[in-house]
Amino acid sequence: MSNSPDMPMRVHFASIFTAKLFLPAMRPHSLLRSLVLLPAFALLSGCNAVLLSPSGDVAVQQRDLIIISTVLMLLIIVPVIALTFIFAWRYRATNKDAPYDPEWDHSTQLELLIWAAPLLIIIALGAITWVSTHLLDPYRPLDRIDATRAKPADAKPLVVEVVAMDWKWLFLYPEQGIATVNELAAPVDREIRFKITASTVMNAFFVPSLAGMVYAMPGMETKLHAVINRAGVYDGISANYSGEGFSGMRFKFHGMDNAEFDRWVAQAKADGKELSRDLYLKLEQPSSHEPVRHFASVAPGLYDAVLNRCVEPNRMCMRDMMAIDAQGGQGKPGAFNVATLDASTRARLGLENAPVRNYVGGMCTPANPEGSANTSPANLPTLDPAGQSAAVTTPLLPLSRRAPDAVDQHV
Repeated sequence: MSNSPDMPMRVHFASIFTAKLFLPAMRPHSLLRSLVLLPAFALLSGCNAVLLSPSGDVAVQQRDLIIISTVLMLLIIVPVIALTFIFAWRYRATNKDAPYDPEWDHSTQLELLIWAAPLLIIIALGAITWVSTHLLDPYRPLDRIDATRAKPADAKPLVVEVVAMDWKWLFLYPEQGIATVNELAAPVDREIRFKITASTVMNAFFVPSLAGMVYAMPGMETKLHAVINRAGVYDGISANYSGEGFSGMRFKFHGMDNAEFDRWVAQAKADGKELSRDLYLKLEQPSSHEPVRHFASVAPGLYDAVLNRCVEPNRMCMRDMMAIDAQGGQGKPGAFNVATLDASTRARLGLENAPVRNYVGGMCTPANPEGSANTSPANLPTLDPAGQSAAVTTPLLPLSRRAPDAVDQHV
């Protein structure tokens, strides 16, 4: 390109021509308003309305409930908004043709319309809510795979035990004998039965494409029944703020066919190691953005120990504690029945710098002379016909009436 003297003039005229061609009526304030709205449109373009296009039948039914409820409410909202503008325009001060009746105070037809329409909508919403509340109860086993297929009578659900930790998710598969961190998988078109608890604070388990949100609470178990109908990889999150690492408490849920799920289980068994109680206590320590991990096997009774808050050795389980409380409690000797992890155990677990936590020590029984936290079915406390806990059946007296030296104090 030559550098002729009239080049700047030609560029200037070209710029003016382009501006007039593409912005013929654009005023400065309109241009500024458009530029301000551009970032909003850019943000909206990245939205993924997963709640309106789920891949699981339970989530689809919940989506339909949202749409039906919204449409029923819009039957009132839209006419009210429209009539507000119509009345304001028709009865404006400059409209001399509008009827003026200062003595008007009542219309039976208008009153019937104003009250009957909302009442009918409320009745419809109430009926839909009542039916859906029972039909979509997360504790209720599924009776169908999708809208066109019933669940086979002999179908066995996939059981997944979920533990919300700081700040990661632990998934235990008792049938397959494996465990994973921050990765969940299930076969397509097979019912999933989630058993959900937490290790510390309350969280909320939520896979938007699969089903609704269910809370995870320490010392308690919630349940969720769901099914995934399309293969794919979906996002799972914690939907309840739980502290510093909350934003990184995410995982991936993989919907697979049966053959692919079997390969995934085989890979977990090949890649991982045993999730022992000692390793769980290390994993339980707060950490964020934890990478995916696989465990080839799981210590017996680990989930029950987490649920009953007795993973630590020599810690009394909540179920044992409740059985003792039902018999009148430990009384004064119970004040001494406090234990903690000794220094050597803390060093072995890498917990030297973690806060020292005291807990109620386990009770000695003939089947469990060391009072260790073992929640396998063979060692769980049972009740005799008189209602006495096997953990406290020797002698058959409330602990408050026993001699202090008859109680294992673990100090």
